[in-house]
Amino acid sequence: MPGTGKLTLTGQLGDVMKESAQISLSLIRSRLASTASSFDFTTSDIHIHVPSGATPKDGPSAGVTLFTALTSLITGKAVDPKLAMTGEITLSGAVLPVGGIKEKVLAAHRAGIKKVILPKENERDLDDVPEDARNELKFVTVETVEEVLKEALGIDMPRPVASFAGNNMCMHGPFRQV
Repeated sequence: MPGTGKLTLTGQLGDVMKESAQISLSLIRSRLASTASSFDFTTSDIHIHVPSGATPKDGPSAGVTLFTALTSLITGKAVDPKLAMTGEITLSGAVLPVGGIKEKVLAAHRAGIKKVILPKENERDLDDVPEDARNELKFVTVETVEEVLKEALGIDMPRPVASFAGNNMCMHGPFRQV
């Protein structure tokens, strides 16, 4: 919506989900601002609302989903409704493992999902998923947000071009040299 580049978060979001939304927007602005020509980050506000559904929401699992949804909005590219995903994201664009993979995969299977994007480090958790569900789903494991966007939206997101000397730190750990 028209505005000044502000991000508004409403609904029953905990601090971790708020952080994931802010990280998502920062990653998108830092990597896609020059290529998302139809979206002006300085004259548009974004409002994310997560309905409570009587249950407060918190945890890092929605990181890749928030990131993908915002990228979809900004680029105008739709996400396949038969795709599910989970994973925590960092400011450097890494996708980190999350808990509850068996339950999430089974819920996706019951909902008619055909493909699931998971953090690479959660691949071993698929052994806990019943074989019939594993056989009916396609799993894509990822380590970076670039891989998520390639799989979810067919977008080649530019990787960061800066080089960092020494052990520079951000809130989420060391930057990786590129």
